Amino acid sequence: MKTRSYYFCFILFIVAGFGAPVQGVEWTSVSGDRYVMGDDQGDANEKPKLVEVSDFEIMRFEVTNRDFKAFVQATGYITDTTRNGQAYVWTQRWRKDSTASYLHPHGEESSITQLDDHPVVQVSARDAQTYCMYHGARLPTEAEWEFAASGSDMRRYPWGNIPPNQKYKESHANYGTDACCAAEDADGFTFTAPVGSYPRGQSPFGVHDMAGNVWEWTSTPFPGSPTESVIRGGGWGNNPYCLRTSYRHGNPPDIGLNMVGFRCAR
Repeated sequence: MKTRSYYFCFILFIVAGFGAPVQGVEWTSVSGDRYVMGDDQGDANEKPKLVEVSDFEIMRFEVTNRDFKAFVQATGYITDTTRNGQAYVWTQRWRKDSTASYLHPHGEESSITQLDDHPVVQVSARDAQTYCMYHGARLPTEAEWEFAASGSDMRRYPWGNIPPNQKYKESHANYGTDACCAAEDADGFTFTAPVGSYPRGQSPFGVHDMAGNVWEWTSTPFPGSPTESVIRGGGWGNNPYCLRTSYRHGNPPDIGLNMVGFRCAR
């Protein structure tokens, strides 16, 4: 009964809030096209295939702590990590920390004070989809995300085919080390950076932070594992291999992680 009541309230919440505009959000228009999704030099699950996407719009920047806080304050929404304690933080490995939340991304001693312009993390795929739907949008599909990141010329990275390295980090992406995987602060950011901090790393469509900073949820189930959702883009602790536009990973849609955020599409 509690589960049925929760989902009934969830549906009412979505209907009541649907269409509320996101204040100050920049949308980028992407003209639909056919393109080759994947990378023949990548992992086995990146085998190239021809796909087609229709015209869509995608947020130029990742959803920030400021954006998500405003949503919670306006709706009283309770995130999955707060409700179920399924929050994970990266410290040389993923470990569960039930004290972590979007307000305390690395555990109860951490805070997002003075991080309003940083991407929100510790939100589940369901939290992200709820946020997007509330604003009359949705999560991008995996195919839309990759096309917005790589363009029709199938770039391996949003800025081109040359991977980032420590020398040029400030110009292209917020990531970890050239070996995988660890937080690194040579660029001034141990974890997340303010969205849009790496303008030379933007995609062919002018979309920022599609490599590094935080992974991003999509609406697509992970191939071979329908109980997981695809995340894309790599994060602040990953190496360049994971920042490739075709690289994919899967996570259960009801958990939060301190290296995963999102942006909306419509």
